[in-house]
Amino acid sequence: MSLEELETLLLLQERDTTLDQLRHRRETLPERAELNARAAALARTEAERAEVAQRQRTVQAEEKRIDDEAQAVGERAAEVNKVLYSGTVSSPRELQAMQADVEMLQRRRSDLEDEELEVMERREALDTELATLDGTVASLQAEIAELRTRIVAAEADVDAEIAHEVQARADLAAGVADALLRDYERRRTQNRGAGAARLVGTTCQACHLTIPSTEAEQIRRAAGSTIAYCDNCSAILVP
Repeated sequence: MSLEELETLLLLQERDTTLDQLRHRRETLPERAELNARAAALARTEAERAEVAQRQRTVQAEEKRIDDEAQAVGERAAEVNKVLYSGTVSSPRELQAMQADVEMLQRRRSDLEDEELEVMERREALDTELATLDGTVASLQAEIAELRTRIVAAEADVDAEIAHEVQARADLAAGVADALLRDYERRRTQNRGAGAARLVGTTCQACHLTIPSTEAEQIRRAAGSTIAYCDNCSAILVP
């Protein structure tokens, strides 16, 4: 081991810190939060649309039932009315009964038409609500597609930076002994990112805590001949 290798460790640490930051940036792109928000909004809107569409189908079925009944009542009234004025019935009592049937059927059809009008108004309101929801769904889908495109582009940019840093790191690591490199990487993993740090005065630049001044002086005198570690965070100290 040499002081030059220790200095290389610090450069390696810089590259690793940059890589950590790049990977974090890739995972926390602001577009991802936007995408999650839009996806959640889309799911809510689609659920609301499904509920409105079900109500619309129910009202449509009711509207058709009423229309079919009104049509049947109208046809029946027309048939009775035709017989009434056909001259085939001469009995005053029968004619009177048929006239009453026609009037009853006409009243029933009028009632059904009023009922159908109310149902039609409900259905038209649901049609409008459904059209609005369809527009919202389409808008959210377009926003989601755009965000996904932006995320792919942003990821590509970050990936290019990561590839550059990975290569630069590999070039640096080639100049460090395997045992020292393994020690550094193990400590970096245990220390959540900091495997090596500069010792400035009595302060470790990884954890920013101090070590005894006598120990700091010993580390400086033995620079390059032994490996020293921070008493607080266990990072390799480079004087």
